[in-house]
Amino acid sequence: MKRPTVLLVTPPYHAGVVESAGRWPNLAFIYLAGELRAAGFDPVYYDAMSKFHTFADIEKELDRVKPDIVASTAITASLDAAVGVLRRAKQRSPSVTTVLGGIHPTFCYDDVLRRHADAVDYCVLGEGERTLPELLQAIGSDGDIARVPGIAYRRDGRVARTPPRPFLDDLDRLRPAWDIVQWKDYPLYFIDDSRVAIVSSSRGCVYQCSFCSQHKFWQATYRERCAESFVEEMERLTADFGVNVFFIADEYPTRNRERWERILDLLRERRLGAHVLLETCVRDILRDQDILWKYREAGVLFIYMGVEAAKAHTLKLFRKDIKFEQSRQAIHLVKSHDMITESSLIVGLPDETPENLRETRDLAALYDPDYMHFLFITPWPYADMYRELEPHIEIHDFSKYNLVEPVIRPVAMTRDQLFQEVLTCYRTYYMRKVKEWCWSSMSDLKRRCLLKGLKAIMDHSFLKDRVSSLGAMPKEVRELLDNLGRPQNERTQR
Repeated sequence: MKRPTVLLVTPPYHAGVVESAGRWPNLAFIYLAGELRAAGFDPVYYDAMSKFHTFADIEKELDRVKPDIVASTAITASLDAAVGVLRRAKQRSPSVTTVLGGIHPTFCYDDVLRRHADAVDYCVLGEGERTLPELLQAIGSDGDIARVPGIAYRRDGRVARTPPRPFLDDLDRLRPAWDIVQWKDYPLYFIDDSRVAIVSSSRGCVYQCSFCSQHKFWQATYRERCAESFVEEMERLTADFGVNVFFIADEYPTRNRERWERILDLLRERRLGAHVLLETCVRDILRDQDILWKYREAGVLFIYMGVEAAKAHTLKLFRKDIKFEQSRQAIHLVKSHDMITESSLIVGLPDETPENLRETRDLAALYDPDYMHFLFITPWPYADMYRELEPHIEIHDFSKYNLVEPVIRPVAMTRDQLFQEVLTCYRTYYMRKVKEWCWSSMSDLKRRCLLKGLKAIMDHSFLKDRVSSLGAMPKEVRELLDNLGRPQNERTQR
């Protein structure tokens, strides 16, 4: 008997944000594919986003695969693209079952199912590894859908929701289907000959930043994998698939110092020859300043820390219980161990002014990470700040809710004025940084990564079409960037 085919489609959404650094697989689909296989389904992973495919390409893939079920995933900004995938699947085969998961439908399932009844049959709420196989088994056997926890659907013309599904109690028991990944699709632009995997050592976040939604999605819980299991997975990915860059997907991988140090020690012992990129918090970097050398020796090359705000009152508004001096010290500590630092400041609140943004530019230079992003506050409809921001929303097109397009109009500025001021922030910051990268003391690896990373931002980020407005780049910096693609013996000698 033919196993039902489940096509897992990453929506073709692009905003030029994180994708400016490179591309990596959709980890949720890798986990889902493994659990679907175990439940008797035939999963096919199709990353339309990373392939830069259009809806026309997706229609061809639908015709080729002829799936029984099509599933996609959506953050708020990618909702329309994900629904567009499912709508086309329905148009080509009305009998196909369509499922939408991810953070937006988890919170906004009622709106999704009402507005997109022609495209979305079911929403999976929260973690999907147990829910999706159980839902599809119930559908295939004409079982009682209402007995499947963690879903929303239409029943008798109304939206129905089943009780929440408890979170998984043992993350090490999941069976990611890494063999379905087309690895050539996943390079990191600032590391030559790279092959990227995104891996997870924990799930959850205990912080409650008011502009974010992770603590709400995970309901303020935190679960972690055992260090040995996590590092063994990285070792297999290196040996079996040639992965040499790992992006740790966790919101908070370093929370448990004992476990995190064990991970670092195992990576040091195994010597995978791979680079590690991660996000963590200022507090843990300060806590770990005595073992930052282990970070670097374990392969950690890049650390993102969100400082988020320039002013103390804004940090309080965002519920960020850190101080400027702490953030600045943490960034300095990471840089002193020859690792790349990245951070972000959130701008565009209703009380934003040109004067405030000039102050933000000055403070960004004092924070002084290698990369700084100036991100627009975004009113996701499920974030704690939404009610406060709602009166100031000018743009209701969710595809613009991507942190790089202003959708809120401050009282004292137009959105266009706000955007131009942010471009000035970028120009001021990076014209200063590139000179520092060229001539300050750092390893050749870090210097090359920083310069190639800047070139990737110029070539792939939302700034791509606005490079001319950022101002002329110093001649010596332009020469270095141009030389990055040439063989060593052809590079400009300085």
